[in-house]
Amino acid sequence: MTDESPQAAPEQTPDVAQLQAQLADAEARAAAARDQHLRAVAELDNVRKRAQRDVENAHRYALEKFAADLLPVKDSLDLAIENSARADAAALIEGQAATQRLLAKAIERAGIVELNPQGEPFDANLHEAMAAQPSATAEPNSVLAVVQRGYSLNGRLLRAARVVIARAPE
Repeated sequence: MTDESPQAAPEQTPDVAQLQAQLADAEARAAAARDQHLRAVAELDNVRKRAQRDVENAHRYALEKFAADLLPVKDSLDLAIENSARADAAALIEGQAATQRLLAKAIERAGIVELNPQGEPFDANLHEAMAAQPSATAEPNSVLAVVQRGYSLNGRLLRAARVVIARAPE
């Protein structure tokens, strides 16, 4: 018979208590990281919702300032119509000029720039040619007359100026 002696268990370098402490520490760190992750996701969602709300409000109320600037123009026009039967021609002309100044000021505050290219070289990007006339005084392919002024908003063309172009006399 062979003597079977139970084999001795291999020696454990770290003890069980130390392993349990390390496991508890790792679990605590994982829970803290999970909590930080959830908080970051929630904060990101809040930022996204706030940005979306801000964009929606910007679209909804973008014209608010411009509309407020136009109200005095409308009031002036309403007043002119109400008093047109009683006013003399000079008073009507003066009222129209005042209304035009109010409108020009509102347009200027909105960043709209008037394009009046009289005498400038023709530019198809900014001008729409309505006709070409021979001219001995104007440079060929330059703007001889402005039929309708153009406008730009912050450097972007809103409406091209309609113009008559000079051409060389025959």
